[in-house]
Amino acid sequence: MPTWVRHWWSLVVRGFAAVMFGILLVALPQVGLVTLVALFGAYALVDGIFALVAAVRAARGEEAWGELAFEAIASLAAAAVTLLWPGITAVALLFVIAFWALFTGILEVGAAIRLRRVIKGEGWLALAGVLSVVLGILLLAQPAAGLLALVWMIGIYAIVFGALLIGLGFALRTRGGVGVGPGTVPG
Repeated sequence: MPTWVRHWWSLVVRGFAAVMFGILLVALPQVGLVTLVALFGAYALVDGIFALVAAVRAARGEEAWGELAFEAIASLAAAAVTLLWPGITAVALLFVIAFWALFTGILEVGAAIRLRRVIKGEGWLALAGVLSVVLGILLLAQPAAGLLALVWMIGIYAIVFGALLIGLGFALRTRGGVGVGPGTVPG
């Protein structure tokens, strides 16, 4: 059974983290730039750690792991930049987020294309990847957009992206016939 199916729950956790991040940004748009930087840095760190764990597990299972590793590196690099330099300007943060969204989105679409041979429901990951690419393009097209618009755009993106990852996780759970917990193995 592919690693993605066995570890469906990690996608659900990543999805819930994205949804929570998005809800915070939409509900509290007045958060300061430093808070936005810290929230994004924390989210990218969690996302990168889970992608790295998935890549290591895929490599151990002799499955394709390169895209997951590159996604982990992109997320961890975005986290490092945002957490090490919290005084970063809104425009610089915009470019970090835009390129992160483009890079990870392209990798997610590639992973979805490979997954279509293995499972049904890979469309969730493809949609999440396309959404990431669209966010990156929009941010690059409007770099002078106000911080409030940026906060709302990122918040809405995170909610939708997280929901798509949650959908993929549960689709994989159903496909794999696994139980209800991270340690559960198919019977």
